[in-house]
Formats: sequence, C-alpha cells, structure tokens
Amino acid sequence: MAAKDDRLPYHPTSKPSKPSPFIWKKPNVYTLPVVLFLCICSYFFGLWQHGGPTAVTKTASTPTFKLPCKSPNEIHTTTTTTTASALDFTSHHSPNFSTATSSHATSTNVFPRCDAKYSEYTPCEDDKRSLKFDRDRLIYRERHCPEKSELLKCRIPAPHGYKNVFPWPRSRDLAWYANAPHKELTVEKAVQNWIIYEGDRFRFPGGGTMFPNGADAYIDDIGKFINLKDGSIRTAIDTGCGVASWGAYLLSRDILAMSFAPRDTHVSQVQFALERGVPALIGVIASKRLPYPSRAFDMAHCSRCLIPWGQHDGVYLTEVDRVLRPGGYWILSGPPIRWAKYWKGWERTKEDLNEEQTSIENVAKSLCWKKLAEKDDIAIWQKPTNHLSCQNNRKFGKARNFCPANDLDTAWYTKLETCLTPLPEVSDNEEVAGGKLANWPHRLNAIPPRISKGTVKGVTADIFKQDSELWKKRVSYYKSVNNQLGNPGRYRNILDMNAQLGGFAAALVDLPVWVMNVVPVEVKSNTLGVIYERGLIGTYQNWCEAMSTYPRTYDFLHADSVFSLYKDRCEAEDILLEMDRILRPEGSVVIRDDVDVLVKIKSIVDGMEWDSQIVDHEDGPLEREKLLFAVKKYWTAPAAAEDKPSS
Repeated sequence: MAAKDDRLPYHPTSKPSKPSPFIWKKPNVYTLPVVLFLCICSYFFGLWQHGGPTAVTKTASTPTFKLPCKSPNEIHTTTTTTTASALDFTSHHSPNFSTATSSHATSTNVFPRCDAKYSEYTPCEDDKRSLKFDRDRLIYRERHCPEKSELLKCRIPAPHGYKNVFPWPRSRDLAWYANAPHKELTVEKAVQNWIIYEGDRFRFPGGGTMFPNGADAYIDDIGKFINLKDGSIRTAIDTGCGVASWGAYLLSRDILAMSFAPRDTHVSQVQFALERGVPALIGVIASKRLPYPSRAFDMAHCSRCLIPWGQHDGVYLTEVDRVLRPGGYWILSGPPIRWAKYWKGWERTKEDLNEEQTSIENVAKSLCWKKLAEKDDIAIWQKPTNHLSCQNNRKFGKARNFCPANDLDTAWYTKLETCLTPLPEVSDNEEVAGGKLANWPHRLNAIPPRISKGTVKGVTADIFKQDSELWKKRVSYYKSVNNQLGNPGRYRNILDMNAQLGGFAAALVDLPVWVMNVVPVEVKSNTLGVIYERGLIGTYQNWCEAMSTYPRTYDFLHADSVFSLYKDRCEAEDILLEMDRILRPEGSVVIRDDVDVLVKIKSIVDGMEWDSQIVDHEDGPLEREKLLFAVKKYWTAPAAAEDKPSS
C-alpha cells in the first residue's frame, strides 16, 4: 500500500500560514488609485461574466461569502463562492409526486446515461466476469474488478418508476417493488417469512430461516445468554445475512451490525437490506480477509449461513476470531447445532451432522474459545479476553500456532491464514488485551484504547478530542447550508469516503442515520480500528475501484480530501461516476478539498446532471479549502424499454 496521505498526523485547528505582505520601498501616490481602479474593473467584469447581479441568490438566514480580490497570476483559481440556497435538497419523488425525468445537462462534457440493463451493475461483483474465476471455496464470488479499459463512462440509471425510499423506521418493514424489482426471494423463502410481495411494495415481516417467530424473539433468546442491554455489545457482524433482519432488529437495541452476503442466486439480499436502511455490503469469506481490522466486533453471527466452518483447517472461523474483540461472542444457529433433535427436518444424515459439529467444536477449541451455551438450535462461544492461557495450551499442542506479529489490521486483498491472530500482550490473566472499552454510548467519545496506548501513529488523546470538536463545528456548518441534513427522515444511509477518526459520523449520532466509515487503503495512518473502538462501523476501500455495493445505496456522500488523495492514482471522473452509481436519486454530496481541485470537480459534475455549488470554508473565505455541495437529479430508465438503449 502506498503511504502518501498527509491528513494524519495533523492538528485539527491549525491553519495554513499566510503569505508575507508586500513591502514597498518607494511609495507612489498613484499606486492606490490604480489598484482600486483595477479591482473595480475586475469586479464588474466578473459580475458580467456570471450573468449579472441576479445570478447570485442570497438569503437572510444563511451568510453569504466573498472571495478577496486576487492578483492576476491567481485569477485561474478564483471561483464564484455563494450560499447553496439555490440547491434543492428536499425529497420529491415520493408516491404522489410527478416522476417526469429532467432533461440532460447542458454541459459540453456530458456523461451519457447507461443502457437500462446496467441498472443494478456492481462492477467488482459482475456475474459474467466472476465466471472466469475459480469456483472452489467461492473464490469466483469475491471482488474481481474491471480493468481500466473496461470501465463504464456512463451513468447508471434507476429503474423506471423509482421512488424515494420509505423513511426510517418504516423502511425497516417496507420497500418499493420498483426500486428492486425481484420476486425470487418471495418464492424461495416464502415459508421462512423473509419477504412478502404486496402490490407495489415488499414487506419484511422480520422472519428468517432459523427464526420463524421473528427476529425480535430470536434476539431475545440470544439475550438470555449475552447481556444485550448494558451497552457492552455495540458492534456486530452477520455473515450470510439474507435480507439483514437480524441486523435490522438489533438497531432498536443500540447495536450496530455489519451485514454481508455474496451476490448469488438469492437475488438482491444486500440490495434489500440497504433499501430497508440497514448497514450491509456485498461480501463473502473465501480466500481473502474480510475488509475490517482485527478486534472490531463485539459479536459475530451465523444463522444457517452455509459457510463450512469446520473445513479447510478452520480458516473461516479463524478469520472470525481475527475480527472479534477480546471477550467477544460467536453465535451459530441451525445445522448442525442440536442435530440429534432436528436432523430429520434438515434432510441430512445423523453421521454427516455429527461430523460437522465435531469439526466446528475442534476448531473453536484450537482458537481457545469457551462454549457458553447450546439450547434448542442456538450455540454460543466466547473468545478469551487475552491469550495467556492460550499460549500455555499451545505448549501442549491444544492450540494452533500464532501468526507473526505484523500488521494484523491489514485486510485489503490480504490472503486468509489458518494461524491464530495474536492479541496484544497483557501482564495478568484478568487484563483485557488491547484495553477495555467503555459501554455504549460512553464508548463514542471515550479515548479509544488504540490511541491511549499509542498504537496509532501521530494521533494523541488531545488530537482525538480536538478532532471531535472540529467535526461538531463542521457538521453544524453543513446543516446551515443543507438544512435537510438535520431533518430526521430525509437521509438514512450515509457514506464517509475518508473517515479518519470517525468524527463526522460521531457528530451525527443523535440523528436516525448510520454512517459507513471508509478508511482508504492509501492513507498513512490506518484508523479503522479506532472507528470500531468508538462503537461505529466501516470498511477499507480503494476508491480507484468500485465499492462492493449495489447502485443507489446511499442517501448522502461525504468526501473529505478524497480527490487530493487520489490525484496521481486514478481519474477523478471515475471516482465521481462511482459516486453517482451508489448515490440515490435526489441524494446529496459534500466534497471538501483545495479550491483548485474543486473547480475541476465541478466541471465534471456539471456533466453528470448534478446541481452543485462551491461555498467557502466554515472558517471563512481566506481558507484555500472549499466545499462543494451537490444534489443528484432525479431521472430513471425509460418506461417499457428495459432492453433497448436509452436515448
């Protein structure tokens, strides 16, 4: 991985140094009038160039911004900086709103609309490309991204009739059929209460393969063995999530689950999860590590997820151990648990089920896990809080070998290993390896152990506190420009493309939203572990590639210095087209970057049918960093023309 980002270490409140003033050795009485005359001329020329005084909309409620007069050699960096009052951030395309599409952008560099057949295109999980790869261990379902020459230079359409999703919490139970027009799961999982088709919408009753009485009742059963009420459990991971009902119903208990499933024959599992407003990614445990740091999750879950946990020397369960926090729990329900009671209904032999459960038990023991409970068809194991006893067991051949003590948080295209990920060293058996976390919600603002122990290069406790205050200020400013950001229900799924310490997500914690915090693999300091220690979730990503998610996944995108980070790595237009792919119609964007970068970005988004406006930094017009606010326009594929190219 490259190590070029200069965002960390940093001082959040520091400002760029100002240039030294000019010193005139011989004052001239004519100088001031000449300079004044040139400034006045420049002002009127700029006013004429931008369409006269009526081109700038000003409101009493939002401050307006002006740039200082610039010298001739700086004119190329000047941009008209105003309020974003002309931008419409509100949601329109609800059931009773007209769905007429907007006209094409008038920019000379318009990016065309893709054919309607690409409406659900996921570049790195393309079903045709995947067939070229090994089917053993589901390697073909992993990420396999297109080459640069294969990248689409067009904008992915929404299906005809697309509507704004139901606001949370209604979206947990309802989704529009037009937004994800697939009925396969309503047939395949009809008796399991996953999803029901009702006219123009889908309904999600909260059922699952192993919880026909509903996810709430199932979670209550888990709660008999694990305390889900005191805030000690905050982050969870659901492998093979289906439509993510387990994660959806955990949210009411202040538990944030990362749900994932492959793009497979059960069409639109992850897409349905995201339509419901539940965190999810397309993913599979195959040959590569999951894109999360070590010690990330308080709880891991598999409900009949069909992962062969006991096979391949327990490599998949070993990966679960890597991402589980010390003292974390693994929950397995369905075959082969309690096979002696349920084997007839599972249509498998007793011998087969017994062998499978025995192999899982053996892998769990080699990981030094303790089995807490097995009742009905649910079994729960607990990871040790440190590895002192495990090191002793290894001497007697009862535990597997430890992995080398290299960067255990590296997880982007990193090969799976069967060795045991070592926990940080402790001085006694009562100590929690890596540091004990505060319970939620105190966990959010408590100093994360990775920072207090000095394992994140360049980040101290003081910097962490300053960063938190800085992002409260910045988010407050965002809300003053886009008042819909503070409007509960307008946005639900939010993506922070360069999350750093998670300050942006933390500043939104009181709103009914969730944030996918992305730490680009190119940054100098890997801070994703800090984000998880705050009780937030996220993933690694290289923005030169597509994200493992369906189109129209997010309501709001936040990109802080993303384009400066990738300036010499890939084309800005490719990143913007990916942003357009994963952004919902009428979704919003905030991009922070150097003014020169934003001027180039704006010229691209003007050709993507986004409404956009550059505004000044929250600290005023003298800062070179500016902000671009944008809204993606509503448009869809043509009616009854799904198989024909759009005009």
